[in-house]
Amino acid sequence: MAPPSAMNTSRAEEKAIDDWLPITSSRNAKWWYSAFHNVTAMVGAGVLSLPFAMSELGWGPGVAAMIMSWVITLYTLWQMVEMHECVPGRRFDRYHELGQHAFGDKLGLWIVVPQQLVVEVGVCIVYMVTGGKSLKKFHDLVAPPSAPPIRTSYFIVIFGCLHLVLSQLPNFNSISGVSLAAAVMSLSYSTIAWAASLHHHNHNNGAAAGGVDYSLTEATPAGRTFNFLSALGDVAFAYAGHNVVLEIQATIPSTAERPSKGPMWRGVVLAYGVVAVCYLPVAFAGYYVFGNAVDDNVLITLERPAWLIAAANMFVVVHVVGSYQIYAMPVFDMLETFLVKKLRFKPGMPLRLIARSLYVLFTMFVAIAVPFFGGLLGFFGGFAFAPTTYFLPCIMWLSIMKPKRFGLSWCINWFCIIIGVLLSVFAPIGGLRSIIVNAQSYKFFS
Repeated sequence: MAPPSAMNTSRAEEKAIDDWLPITSSRNAKWWYSAFHNVTAMVGAGVLSLPFAMSELGWGPGVAAMIMSWVITLYTLWQMVEMHECVPGRRFDRYHELGQHAFGDKLGLWIVVPQQLVVEVGVCIVYMVTGGKSLKKFHDLVAPPSAPPIRTSYFIVIFGCLHLVLSQLPNFNSISGVSLAAAVMSLSYSTIAWAASLHHHNHNNGAAAGGVDYSLTEATPAGRTFNFLSALGDVAFAYAGHNVVLEIQATIPSTAERPSKGPMWRGVVLAYGVVAVCYLPVAFAGYYVFGNAVDDNVLITLERPAWLIAAANMFVVVHVVGSYQIYAMPVFDMLETFLVKKLRFKPGMPLRLIARSLYVLFTMFVAIAVPFFGGLLGFFGGFAFAPTTYFLPCIMWLSIMKPKRFGLSWCINWFCIIIGVLLSVFAPIGGLRSIIVNAQSYKFFS
């Protein structure tokens, strides 16, 4: 048995490390911080591909999938918020800590961490590509026609350099400004997307009525089925903020009288309201106006007015800057925890500078090397997005809260688990086929 003084110093050391790590260092967030962090994490640039997903689903299944995903993910998010402090006096600040509580120390780590890393690192790489491509689109729209074309790779480098600076911000609270800007931007470009679609419709004197084709584009039943599955995946993964929700909640102060779940839940409900306002009008208006002729990015279908589309692309860039940081923060936390607690590095500025810069450079390099990464995410994402968003929270809930068998809570959870498992089996099939179909057009370092 260690002497008490030794135990105290080790506790003090632990506390010093926790005060330095990004997730646990600052616990004085306001409830509205959680709202815009959640909006930034949830509303990806994927919102712009929702009309295309609708065109592969058709009206009935499309509307059903959009609304069902919204309801189920809101429910699983509520479970995460509730479970953050399900043990009196303890807070599960990280997704894997909750996993360890539910499944045991070893198993919990192995179930949660690989999936969480796939999602977070995957999203960071996709956002690198998206940021670079949107910068390029902006440049191409604004530059004079005589200007020489610039490769996407260079724009990704410009975007990456911005993150080398921003990633030095220590924790969630210090990026709340970036995150607020990003949340405002996501509302802005979503609004541009659906308003411009409807404007386009009215401008053509409602020509949509006669000229829009809502039939599915694929001729063969097999093709239609595969497209249907991959579109289901696209819709399901549009709601994937769960990987960072406990980490966001960890920044909110908590006392026995006022647990953090109150303010956090308020933030989540506000965020989900914003998500609905972003997603549903874009998906429905874009599909209503263009039918199956819509591109997989609705901003491309709307070529003019050029200044507005250029602005929307810039908004996407600002938003992706914020989202990248939100998804990178838990990864930084894991990296720094590993370096400091396992490898016994001294916590401080040099360690943070080197570790985080290496991560940013890694995501930047992959983004430049594999610019079609977004196509791959539908496949890999299926294995990680669906579990972390749809059914892991439910399994943890059944394991920790032990609701009565065949009671309401028990039935709802099993329903979500079944849907989630089906998603994680079928969505990657659709994703894999679209990789095979598009493989000819994939160029490394394009």
